[in-house]
Amino acid sequence: MQIILKKDVKGAGKAGDVVKVSDGYARNRLIPGGFAVEATPSNLARVKREKANHEAQIALDKAEANQVKKVLEDKTIRLKTRVGEGGKLFGSVTSMDIADAIKEQTRLDIDKKKIVLKKPIKEIGEHEVEVKLYTEISADIKVAVTEE
Repeated sequence: MQIILKKDVKGAGKAGDVVKVSDGYARNRLIPGGFAVEATPSNLARVKREKANHEAQIALDKAEANQVKKVLEDKTIRLKTRVGEGGKLFGSVTSMDIADAIKEQTRLDIDKKKIVLKKPIKEIGEHEVEVKLYTEISADIKVAVTEE
């Protein structure tokens, strides 16, 4: 019997795949468990539409990520913080501080989890910070930390 998988099934395939399995396995396990539906012409057409919609959404997300990347790479994000002797900060600049500064200065809402700090920022000056915007799309931004 040919079925369309709704969820990943170990040994059978991934969600959205059209696979051929034994009649008993399909009727007794996969279909009643909500893992699959029968591969009728209407179900095949629905899956094809869903895949096309998913691909279009991915293309839109990538285009948006590239636009955000251009905006972020053209700007230097400025942070003012308290500084002790020798240019050392009290504490360090966190990804949340950088996310707040980005939102304030560019009006872009970047999740703090997408900001990658290779090492903590504990000194004044310019620092390179990576922001992961989408799969395989990241922006390297400049963060300038100055004395308050």
